[in-house]
Amino acid sequence: MSQEAAGEGRVRVVGTAHVSEDSVREVEEVVAAERPDVVAVELDEGRYRQMKGGTPDDIEPGDLLRGNTVFQFIAYWMLSYVQAQLGEKFDVQPGADMLAAVEAAEGLGIDVALVDRDINETMRRFWARMSFLEKLRMVGGLAFGLGDSRGVAVLLGLFFGLLAGPAVGLFGGSVGIGLGVLARVTGGLFVFAAVAAALWVLAGSVLPTGERAAVALGVGVAAGLVGGVAFGLADPLVARLGAFTVRVLGSLTVGVGGGLLLGGLALALATAFGGSPDDEVDELEEFDMSEMTDTDAVSAMMEEFREFSPGGAQALIDERDAYIAHRLVGLRRTGRDVVAVVGAGHRAGIERYLANPEELPPMESLVGTSSDGLGGLPWAKVVGTAISVAVVGFFGLLTLSTAGNDTLFRLFGAWFLINGLFAAGLAKAAGARWPSALVGGAVAWMTSINPFLAPGWFTGYMELQYRPVNVGDIGRLNDLLADEETPVGELVSEMFEVPLFRLIVVVAATNIGSIVASALFIGYVLPLFAVDLGGPAGIIDLMFEGARNGWDVLVGLLG
Repeated sequence: MSQEAAGEGRVRVVGTAHVSEDSVREVEEVVAAERPDVVAVELDEGRYRQMKGGTPDDIEPGDLLRGNTVFQFIAYWMLSYVQAQLGEKFDVQPGADMLAAVEAAEGLGIDVALVDRDINETMRRFWARMSFLEKLRMVGGLAFGLGDSRGVAVLLGLFFGLLAGPAVGLFGGSVGIGLGVLARVTGGLFVFAAVAAALWVLAGSVLPTGERAAVALGVGVAAGLVGGVAFGLADPLVARLGAFTVRVLGSLTVGVGGGLLLGGLALALATAFGGSPDDEVDELEEFDMSEMTDTDAVSAMMEEFREFSPGGAQALIDERDAYIAHRLVGLRRTGRDVVAVVGAGHRAGIERYLANPEELPPMESLVGTSSDGLGGLPWAKVVGTAISVAVVGFFGLLTLSTAGNDTLFRLFGAWFLINGLFAAGLAKAAGARWPSALVGGAVAWMTSINPFLAPGWFTGYMELQYRPVNVGDIGRLNDLLADEETPVGELVSEMFEVPLFRLIVVVAATNIGSIVASALFIGYVLPLFAVDLGGPAGIIDLMFEGARNGWDVLVGLLG
């Protein structure tokens, strides 16, 4: 359909499917038949350069510290992966329609106009406009849809175990899991760690990564249960530890071990009674790609996406409709005829604006680097600020009380060490270099009480000093995820060689470590410390005492 105005040029909008061979032919035929002055394509400068074989832009290290860069890449990766999978099934390179439009125009000496909004700006606004629950659903869909089911079972088991561990430490005695049992379990943990570490090192040159990990973990668990728990081989070492340390290590081991066992059982049940993933593949095989450009089918797909995320659809679809229409109206006003090649989902919105340009929102509302009111009330920052105030207030009131410097030093030391060990440990386990892991661990105690910072940003900043990340990494990840022949262990190892994947995992692992450590400190370590301070009632009394002393000091200063 063509759109034109008196005294102006004409715009014909061609709606295509980015992975359709039919769309490629249609684009070539329309450009050849129309011979317009300009061929406008739904590309920005970065994607155009990458499509033409150029090198994608690196991420500046400072961008990582400005907020949601990593999460925007996750969103972009997920969308790119879906499109790549469709292209793989129908044997068409994603974006072939746009490339065909560009090449057809260049072959005829026709100008090419890039009329889409910068992808980084679009993904920033896409992420900002999504609600918290929508973000969880999207990231969860990426993890559960693309992740290995065994890995999902392990993560769920660890999550459950970290919640159950504090309960075992505080209330285990009432069900027979007293200090003696926890001491044997702690000994089993030491034996497991020693045997698993030894096997991991010894098998390094013999077994591939996946089998090496399986052998180390399997034999390590067996050795811990038999040598540590049953025969008490590590009892002399455990005897050197204090009761508090034994209770912490033992209860966490019981919780995590039980959680992993439940995760394994859940995986076995899901495998035995769940549907086959081949069913979804069959549905995809039966999908008619010609429907991708049918108006009714496209409308249904757009409405389905709006139901999932109204705000995300606004940034990903509606705003880009308006942005592209702005650019096309500008070209039309120069008096030139234009063929605009866009995704079928954008065609209706763009044509509506071309017919009624007075309805276009201001261009300033579609671009920019500020929050622009996106996403509504920042609940995460509100909750984070409240937690920060609570933690700082807790330490402050205890400092003003008669709790004693020794108690406060141990309390702060526990906060620092637990946050640092979990953040640095998980970062290193995720593949971070030692300097990066140590930096994340060193700042974790501070970032845990600051909702505007995260230790993963600092770890990621350090990692980017060693290896840059760019958008081209997404294509490499898509190729690896589409590989159905390489063993899972080798595939994961290859994915860790992609800078973007390593960065995402390292940053996420650092932040998760700090979050888990903070939760364990508040829900687990703090109650155990409270025993030395007269229990919960004793802590409350000390906090009231600190408040009174603080008030007296304030009155004295003002008086």
